[in-house]
Amino acid sequence: MDKLITEITNCIFCKDELPCPPRPILQVSPSSKIILIGQTPGSLVNRTGIPWDDKSGKNLRQWMGISEEDFYNCKKVGIIPMGFCYPGKGKTGDLAPRKECAPMWRDKVLSRIKGETLIVLIGKYAQDYYLKNQAEKNLTETVRN
Repeated sequence: MDKLITEITNCIFCKDELPCPPRPILQVSPSSKIILIGQTPGSLVNRTGIPWDDKSGKNLRQWMGISEEDFYNCKKVGIIPMGFCYPGKGKTGDLAPRKECAPMWRDKVLSRIKGETLIVLIGKYAQDYYLKNQAEKNLTETVRN
């Protein structure tokens, strides 16, 4: 797994499409018990290099009822975003995750996780990608269902 993580963190595949130099961000171990699949790192996380190191991460940890120490223990929580790099700003928020990341890396990472895991799909991009036809017309309806 360490070799794969190094490959991912050194990835520059879509460097010409990003607003700043690529900085793939993830946290995972073969023994991760909970896998969080979210959208992409935001601009603050891109600066710090720490996944979910922002207000949304604080809200997520509170919602999960998990300490920051446990959250950042990769043997407990794996963090695999839909897009590993900050995609830039759009008109109403950050741009969508780059489509290259999922087919290039995600299955390789997930296949190296051993044992029982709980996978939590956070946000519309993750839910649409994994749930496909089971996703509802919007995020609220998908979560409700």
